[in-house]
Amino acid sequence: MDYEKLVTVMRRLSLEAGDKIMEIYGQEDFDVKSKSDDSPVTAADEAADAIISEGLRAAFPDLTLITEEQAATHSTRADTFLIVDPLDGTKEFIHRRGDFTVNIALVENGTPTRGVVYAPAKSRMFFTRADGQSVEEKGELSKDAVGQLDAISVSEADNSALMVVASKSHRDQATDDYISKYNVRDMKSAGSSLKFCLVATGEADLYPRLGRTMEWDTAAGHAVLKGAGGEVVRFDDHTPLEYGKADFANPFFIAYAPAVDLRSA
Repeated sequence: MDYEKLVTVMRRLSLEAGDKIMEIYGQEDFDVKSKSDDSPVTAADEAADAIISEGLRAAFPDLTLITEEQAATHSTRADTFLIVDPLDGTKEFIHRRGDFTVNIALVENGTPTRGVVYAPAKSRMFFTRADGQSVEEKGELSKDAVGQLDAISVSEADNSALMVVASKSHRDQATDDYISKYNVRDMKSAGSSLKFCLVATGEADLYPRLGRTMEWDTAAGHAVLKGAGGEVVRFDDHTPLEYGKADFANPFFIAYAPAVDLRSA
């Protein structure tokens, strides 16, 4: 695998998709449709998906591509594959809250190894370099030249005072009950895969998710967190969260800085 080429292409496509998303975001109105599972989809999801999937297929024609917006790809199986959520946090997009992201990742043998998470409304870009180290890019985020890269790493969390991040749109009593098992200094809410990135940068220590997610929702954020020294494990038995599952559906999980002493479910 040419990781240098992969990272360059993923970064550029995420920026191109982000421009299209923000063009639609800036409109006074846009259509919102419902998919078969009643989740919302907008013109921005579809336009971003077209940009990313066309670019990835052109650059890596021999790699399997799984993308949320193309149901025909969901029956594909491979040990190594690209997986895309062109607009994670569609509800955040619809309600104009800004916490939505473009997500592209490479999965190898069940583990996300490279990924990019771009939050166009917040101008925050996180990705794994070719060597696997995660960085946040600062500056103007040009498509033609990579700007200042700051290596990121998880916190050395003090278990007596944790910062917890949880979902804006999917917070429930079960999540609050689990969080109550810890000594929490403060909590913040965030949408989409940004929650993984907040743990990756040390802005949060723990992100429990007790709700339905799909692999395309999590793979890029998982890769970024992994490249920053973090972990993502199943909620029930704390074994690593694996990818390439039959229906691409995730179990409940916990993303965290390894210094955190995880509590049992």
